[in-house]
Amino acid sequence: MAHRVVAMKAVPIIAGGFVVCLVLFPLITVWMWAETGASLGAADWSAIRFTIWQAFLSALLSCVAAIPVARALARQRFIGRSAIIVLLSAPFILPVIVAVMGILAVFGQNGLINSVLSVIGVAPVSIYGLSGILIAHVFFNMPLVTRMILQGWLAIPAERLRLADSLGLKGWARFRVLEWPMMQQILPSAFGVVFVICLSSFAVALTLGGGPRATTLELAIYQAFRFDFDLGKAAVLALLQFGLVGVAALFTVWISSKDPFAQGLDRPIVHVTTGRFIRGIDTCVIVVAIAFLGIPMLTIFVKGLLGIISLPFSIWQAAGRSILIAAGSTLLCLGFALALARRWGEVLGSAGIAVSPLVLGAGLFLMIRPFANPFDWALIVTMILNAMLSLPFVLRILRPQAESIRTDYHRLAATMGLGPWAWVRWIYVPRLRRPIGFAAGLTAALSMGDLGVIVLFGTSDHATLPLKLYQLMGAYRMDQAAAAATVLLGLSLLSFWIFDYWGRRGAHA
Repeated sequence: MAHRVVAMKAVPIIAGGFVVCLVLFPLITVWMWAETGASLGAADWSAIRFTIWQAFLSALLSCVAAIPVARALARQRFIGRSAIIVLLSAPFILPVIVAVMGILAVFGQNGLINSVLSVIGVAPVSIYGLSGILIAHVFFNMPLVTRMILQGWLAIPAERLRLADSLGLKGWARFRVLEWPMMQQILPSAFGVVFVICLSSFAVALTLGGGPRATTLELAIYQAFRFDFDLGKAAVLALLQFGLVGVAALFTVWISSKDPFAQGLDRPIVHVTTGRFIRGIDTCVIVVAIAFLGIPMLTIFVKGLLGIISLPFSIWQAAGRSILIAAGSTLLCLGFALALARRWGEVLGSAGIAVSPLVLGAGLFLMIRPFANPFDWALIVTMILNAMLSLPFVLRILRPQAESIRTDYHRLAATMGLGPWAWVRWIYVPRLRRPIGFAAGLTAALSMGDLGVIVLFGTSDHATLPLKLYQLMGAYRMDQAAAAATVLLGLSLLSFWIFDYWGRRGAHA
């Protein structure tokens, strides 16, 4: 019996040590290469300034755009409201490269916006450079901030809403007394989260960057590795990137560690009654938000659906590699998460998100290089890093219920003499089936559409579907790119649905 208890306690320690090594060893390797003394030029400092500036503007615009959408959804009740709120979660699991292509179909040189402008005789607008990066970042992050503000709105005690109605508070007075205090709690942390995400954004800058003036640190690291093969310079940039993300993440934790807005008696939320004018404004806001999020995806789906049959065999090979990477990343991530689903494990697992994926990729590249050709290990490295990047989200999903299961069933399992594998098979996994399914679907979808470290390692023989899609876009083969994007979008959504359906079907109540 004693050896079974020791084995159960050793599994999370081993898993935690492995995760720490996967983060620390690449960072140490990067640090060792940085000691070669590579110097940074004016272009590198320009990339640092641009990275901070675009992240600041992206966070600011995402928060500003999210406020009216959240207010409209909080104040109005209508058929389809729940579906729209669910739609706000979609950009998080969409492949970045597919969303970027959808944005190009609307805002690009030959997109819908410029087509309308040409009809009315207005000069076309360029999507490349800072403007394109900002549009893409708002597309991905505005829904996230909207959900955060909406949750804050629902957290306002019903007693305060009733008191405001009884006092006849309207317009500015209601905003100042009820809404603004809530936003003071939500917006700083939301701004910080989006700022951190945009600091390490790579695929957006890679596809929409407009030359030297629109180069981010992530893109500069990629260029130093892939084109210049200046490993010392890439190491220095990687450390700077890590420092910026780390400082921003700590600042986000600091501004987020505030008391809740208010406490109430958990009574039903009071529906806010509004006049016809306010309902009209809210309707317009919701329609614009739906169009901004939905039209790019709908455009790509319509354009690419008919071209799927004519795709070359190399695209389907790349799709097969993406499926294998997604499956491997999901299994690896779930293995780590099931072992680390406790408070200290969540802290360890979150280390991966504080480090840029290109930093980890750069470190693994340097670690493999003395022993083998790193490009031959492209798929395995991509699989490992995708699992690491999804681990913090999966742990956040699994940990609460996993701790409850251990508390409720640990003594019963010990009395029955269940070993580690019997515990996992008969108690742990069956009772975690629903959150495991959701977490697995999220991991598979994120891994399926990832265009990160594979760009460093990927070759024609090891290309994934996102990399093939990027190459098609670079070659201006937009019809085939639209078809490939449709396939990638379908695979991402299908993988999420399959795992989530497995989790919900037959799960314990």
